[in-house]
Amino acid sequence: QVQLVESGGGLVQAGGSLRLSCAASRRTFYAMGWFRQAPGKEREFVAAISGSGDSTYYADSVKGRFTISRDNAKNTVDLQMNSLKPDDTAVYYCAADKDSAGIVYRTYLSSRYDIWGQGTQVTVSA
Repeated sequence: QVQLVESGGGLVQAGGSLRLSCAASRRTFYAMGWFRQAPGKEREFVAAISGSGDSTYYADSVKGRFTISRDNAKNTVDLQMNSLKPDDTAVYYCAADKDSAGIVYRTYLSSRYDIWGQGTQVTVSA
């Protein structure tokens, strides 16, 4: 089974940037997603990318600020986060949808994803 490990979280001021990375234990062409969970809130979808990397999908709350990308040669999926806001504070998780190679219907549902990383904390100060 593929294992996922996130890195790149930290503390940043509002308006700043961070780049998260998700490393897979082996090459995979699964569709991948990033989710986040703030204290006391449900896990929410952030972005998804197809197995080839040529299709992406974003939550409205991050569209235009975040960019998801992948490098299948390095087995990584990154999330570039710009213009960060305090509301972006959360634990960020990457996940793999083993049943899909493309961006599918309801790709924003966490239940579609079978494999999860342990998460990385992102804190944005005002």
